[in-house]
Amino acid sequence: MRRPSKMRLLIPLAALALSACGPLVQIGGNDKAPVALLTLRATATVGAPAADLSRSVSVVTPTVPGPLQTLRLPVITRDTELAYLTGATWAEQPNKLFARVLADTIAAGGVPVIDARQSNVGAARTLSGQLVEFSLDVRDAAAPAVVLRYDALLSGDGGKTLLVRRFDRRVPVSSQAPGDVAVALNSAANAVAGEVAAWLPR
Repeated sequence: MRRPSKMRLLIPLAALALSACGPLVQIGGNDKAPVALLTLRATATVGAPAADLSRSVSVVTPTVPGPLQTLRLPVITRDTELAYLTGATWAEQPNKLFARVLADTIAAGGVPVIDARQSNVGAARTLSGQLVEFSLDVRDAAAPAVVLRYDALLSGDGGKTLLVRRFDRRVPVSSQAPGDVAVALNSAANAVAGEVAAWLPR
């Protein structure tokens, strides 16, 4: 009768030792998975890409202040207090979602939008800025609303600033449920994106 080799004995012992340390790979972290992830979508219809690159624009993801550097949704409870909406989780950080809505809306208006990360062709103009506010405001309990504030900066070839403008939008919410708040923010994002598209020189 053959005796089991030392190697065969070591394999189950090693497996037993590793199992005592817990799983080697844990997918999704320790937090409970959200019921749904919130996102934004452009309502403008994107047609055939425009060919006049002299009007092209590169849309840079806006910078954001600290409260928006998260997947959570800020709630303005008082002038000096913020909270986060329970159960609300964005699929991506809101500035990235907003940048995509901006790009799709501008492109739908016939302006070529060039993604610098995917093209060697430089755009004639660059749209950058800061998403200052992208929150639910409940300071007035009788009239809760979402607020979006975007400070836009349009620069030309060589980084020369051409135009600067602040865009503000406030949209009432039907309820403070995450889904309803996301719908209102999507409406605000598309409204501001439309204003930005109309503001760009043709």
